[in-house]
Order: sequence, then structure tokens, then C-alpha cells
Amino acid sequence: MAGGRNGTAIHGLTGKPLLYFTSVFVSLGVFLFGYDQGVMSGIITGVYFKDYFNQPTRAQIGTMVAILEVGAFASSLIVGRVGDIIGRRKTILYGSMIFVVGGALQTFANGMSMLILGRIIAGVGVGCLSTIVPVYQSEISPPHNRGQLACIEFTGNIVGYATSVWVDYFCSYIESHYAWRLPLFMQCLMGAFLALGSLIICESPRWLLDNDHDEEGIVVLANLHGGGDVHNERAREEFREIKMNVLLQRAEGERSYSEMWSRYRKRLLIAMSAQAFAQLNGINVISYYAPMVFEQAGWRGRDAILMTGINSLIYIASTLPPWWLVDRWGRRPILLSGAVVMCLALSTISYWMFIDVSMTPHMVVVFVIIYNAFFGYSWGPIPWLYPPEIMPLSIRAKGASVSTATNWAFNWLVGMMTPILQEWIKWRLYLVHAFFCACSFVVVYFCYPETKGVMLEDMDTVFGDQTVAATPATARMSLLNSRSGSPAPSILDIDPPEVGKPRSLPPQSTKTGGGGGGAGDGGVAGLFKGMFARKSETKGGNYRRLDEGDDV
Repeated sequence: MAGGRNGTAIHGLTGKPLLYFTSVFVSLGVFLFGYDQGVMSGIITGVYFKDYFNQPTRAQIGTMVAILEVGAFASSLIVGRVGDIIGRRKTILYGSMIFVVGGALQTFANGMSMLILGRIIAGVGVGCLSTIVPVYQSEISPPHNRGQLACIEFTGNIVGYATSVWVDYFCSYIESHYAWRLPLFMQCLMGAFLALGSLIICESPRWLLDNDHDEEGIVVLANLHGGGDVHNERAREEFREIKMNVLLQRAEGERSYSEMWSRYRKRLLIAMSAQAFAQLNGINVISYYAPMVFEQAGWRGRDAILMTGINSLIYIASTLPPWWLVDRWGRRPILLSGAVVMCLALSTISYWMFIDVSMTPHMVVVFVIIYNAFFGYSWGPIPWLYPPEIMPLSIRAKGASVSTATNWAFNWLVGMMTPILQEWIKWRLYLVHAFFCACSFVVVYFCYPETKGVMLEDMDTVFGDQTVAATPATARMSLLNSRSGSPAPSILDIDPPEVGKPRSLPPQSTKTGGGGGGAGDGGVAGLFKGMFARKSETKGGNYRRLDEGDDV
């Protein structure tokens, strides 16, 4: 067996080429997130936009910009459950379609109400994509470069932000209302491209195995990690590891939000805090309102957008070093060093705005760029990598959902309050965010464990909440009482994984039963025969490509 309906290699790609192609392509999901974050920053300072919407106040602008987070917050809370039911790939498809609808409403808005409605609907799409894409990314990535692929994904987010800034800049030369409508229309084109691409990418192998689509799962694993050969030992070993983990967690029934909170509270709080600090550390003061910040510092009109564009290019460059550093240095050193430099940069911005001398505009640009660069190297990518990788498969989508909802809640708070606080407390605003940078340093230092190079199925050993391994008898019974059996053919009746790993069965369970259980009826051999043998009735074998179904 060299392929499957859902596992066929894309245009002959397998192994690293397929892995990097898929990673770069799904980064379009976070590209849209970044584009939507930045596109309003240049529009809201435009003459035609202000005239069309009757010179909106700062409070109105804050509401219009931040309302996207309301839609994103709502969808990110439910998309974890949706992603578990319909799969990661379909969730990306539907999120893209919703985003296109929201972009169209913004493009053709005839008043502030329609613009706000479009922002809310686009936010629903962004919430879906920003939640499910990191989950999908973590589930297709091998442990030795999972961090690198997640950082490549974040670079896609910043490329989206930079693209929006430069589109705003060049469209500012248009002497009509197309100056703000055209940048908004670009959202629709990119969202449609992602929707079409979601029809050809592979489904997450971990979702497939969790839903008993074992044949498709081994094909996807073979394409990603075994050069397309389902007999490849690495692919087969990964299949065994994932499936064992699925069955043990299924036996314990740990799938509800309440179970997630009671059992994995530490992991969940770490994931939520990472996303909260990503916003409280001040990035959206720059992302959403960079032209306003530069205007406050002394730059005016198109020059403020130009400074934002230059800043965005350096921002992109800053996201490149983590591609190599995150799996060498680890997550903690990057977060800690980033927090220190960001704190100092924000404090210096506040100082130059306070003294307000002739050098202030130039010095503010310098330290905004330094701040942005170190955010892009640290607190930009890592909070999107960390939550999905520390959650077990059974509640990974739900955990990522809660952490992403935390991001959007604080995203909304910062986006809503920034223009108001810029008017009220002026230069002191940057000291507030510098304080949170200092707090994030303390929390990471004392609470965040290092996860580089750890396989997702072994993450419980890092946090000390290992799955209680079942005996052969209880594991077999849990399988019989769980969902209908695996539809996998005989090629998947493979040997058990190596023993001795913290997450695997305990040593005593790797021996045949003491009461005369033979190789075919007892011990591990009997256990795996029960795990992977066909059942007479099955519900899991009819997985189809999206474009073969009748629901698309």
C-alpha cells in the first residue's frame, strides 16, 4: 500500500519537502491573521477613510478595530470542539470561507455599522484559523524541528502584517475611496486561496488515529516521515506511539473541559498565560496603531505609514533567527531574553516621549524597531508554539481553543483601550506594558518547563502528570468499551513499541500473562491483536477527501 485517499502525497512530495510545503501553505491561515491585524493601522489615518466615516473619534476607531477580537474570541472558544469533530482540515476550509465573507462586507461597507459587522465576521474566521492552524502544525511536525516549523508559521503571520502595511502605503497614493477599499478587498483573495488549498493538504495524522481512520493515518505518517513507504520503520514506530497514547487516554475518558481543568490545570494556565502576556507585553500598541504612535512622536501622514512599513520589514527579519534557535536554545531562553529587551525598549520609548525634544521622533522609531524585533524573535512565535505542544492529544484542540480565546480577550482589551489611553496617560502607556514584560520574565523563569525535542506523546513526563498505563486486560477491555474498532488492514498489525519509556506500558505488562496466556492470546501480543484487528462492525473506515464528499 503506497497511498490513500487522504494520504496521497501532494504532487509527488514526501518527507521534508511535503512537510515544509504543508507548513508554509497553512501559514496562510496566520498570514490572514497578521494581515487583518495590520490593515486597519494605515487605513484609519487616511483622509478618504476619515471623510467617508465622518471623522470618527478615537473611541469609535478603537471599537471598530477591536471588534474583530469579539468574533475571534467567540469562535476560538468553540472551534476546539469543532476541530475534534470534523477534523483540522475542514476547520481550516470553513474558517477561510467565513473570513472571505467578512472581508467582502468590509470592502463594500456603506457605513460604520456594516464595516463593524464585517470585522466581527472576519474575526470569527480569524479565530478559527488562529486556533486550528497551530494545532495542525504541531500534529504534523516531528519533535526535533517542531519549534522551527511553528516559527516559520509565525513568520507567515508577520509577512501578512507587513504586506498589509505596504499595501496601505501604496494605496494611500490613490485619490479616491479605493485607497481604503482595495486593501480590505485583498483579504478576500487570500482567504479564497487558502480555502482552495485546504482541499489538497493532508489531514492531521493524530486526528485520523484518534478517530480510528488508521489506514489513512499510517499513509499520512509514511508520506510525512517515511518517504511515502508505509513499511518505513520510523513511520510505523510513530503510528504505534500515537495509537497507544490514543487508546490509553481514551480508556481514562479525559475529554471534557472540566476534566482538562482538573487534570491538566498547570498546563492550561501556562498556555493561557503565554497568550495573555503576548498581548499585555504591548505588541498591539504597535501592530494596530503604529502610525498613530509615530504621529504621536512627531511623524505625520504618509511618513507615519512609511515608518511603519520600514519597521515591518525589520519585524519580518527578526522572526528568522528563531527558525534555528528554538530547537537549539529551547523555548525558555528565548522568552526570557525577549522579555528583558522589550521591557528596556518600552521604558526608553516612554522616556523620549516624556522629554519631547527634537530627537524624539527618530529615537522613538529606533526603539520601536528594537522592541518589535525582539518581540518577533521571542514573544511572537513561542506563545503560538507552546500551548498546542504541551497539551495531550485528547484535549489538544480544546486546550489550544482556551489559550487562543485568552489571546483574543486580551487582544480586544489592548486594542480597545490603546487609543483611549494614548489620549489620557500619553507616554505612561508604554511603562504599563514594560511592567508586564517584567512580569512575564518572572512567570517564565519560575513556571515554564523546557519542551524542546520532547515528543508530543511524552510531554506528560515533563509536567509530571503521566497517563496511568493500563494492564493488558484493562486496556483490551477499554478498547472494547470505546468507539468502534480500527478499520486498519493487516498491514497495521505491527509489533508493540519499545518498552521502558515513561509513557509506555510498565515493565510487568510487557510479559505474557502468568496463567498460560500464549503469544497469540495473552500479554502484549494479545493486547495489540485486540487493538489493531478488524471488527465485524465499524464506523471509522469511510473517511473521504473533502472534494469527494457531498457536504462541500
